[in-house]
Amino acid sequence: MLPLKLDRPLAVFDIESTGMNRRTDRIIDLAIIKLLPDGRRETHEYRFDPERPIPPETTAIHGITDADVKGCPVFKQKAAELADLLKGCDLAGYNVLGFDIPLLAEEFAHAGINLDVESRRVFDAQRVFHKKVPRDLTAALAFYCGELHVDAHGALGDVEATLRVMEGQLARYPDLPRDLDGLDNFCNPRDPSWVDRTGRLKWVQGEVTLNFGKYQGRKLREAVQNEPNLIRWMLKADFPQDTREIVQNALNGRYPPPPAPAVEPEV
Repeated sequence: MLPLKLDRPLAVFDIESTGMNRRTDRIIDLAIIKLLPDGRRETHEYRFDPERPIPPETTAIHGITDADVKGCPVFKQKAAELADLLKGCDLAGYNVLGFDIPLLAEEFAHAGINLDVESRRVFDAQRVFHKKVPRDLTAALAFYCGELHVDAHGALGDVEATLRVMEGQLARYPDLPRDLDGLDNFCNPRDPSWVDRTGRLKWVQGEVTLNFGKYQGRKLREAVQNEPNLIRWMLKADFPQDTREIVQNALNGRYPPPPAPAVEPEV
């Protein structure tokens, strides 16, 4: 039993979604354990049709396919029921402040309901974890090397400490790659459907497609032909350099070749 003094219900929840964009992705799975002040708990589970295909790379993470959500209600059909379930509740979960609460609020907004986040208290287990177990260089040097970082925040001292941490990590984790290609993929994995480094552009059926905000799903080729203002904005906005280069090349009629299809293993 959670040793908390509750003066109103606490809804501990988690979401599985079509992706990680808090503004544009949609909820597929929602699980809530509602802790009541009298010690009782209620468990509620929902599965929704997100009204769009679930990307294969997302299915690879949570295992939910388009077939799994076929025939399920869409979120707005359950929104009033969920709003009633969460009425008067504080909220809790892991990284709920960074992801789950904003996405849930967006879904409610699509259904014409205000989640009223500001009136709710939040217990985010990830925030507690990060505050109680520091993630800075000083903490890493102590954890991996058993050393104090006496030259903290001097550039050379920080670089030397970082090298010691890297040595400690390679010694501690034999499964870490020993080459920079492997380490880059471990530290900064790139989705194979991404055209650029950060996924602002994505391959969809062999076409470079915008993958951000309200423009998500729009083909770059069509935007170049029909929406010059959007293209000019992308070239001037704060997009990464490689994203802007791809857009500039598209404006000049040059598009990256689509990735080769995956080769099916022989049986």
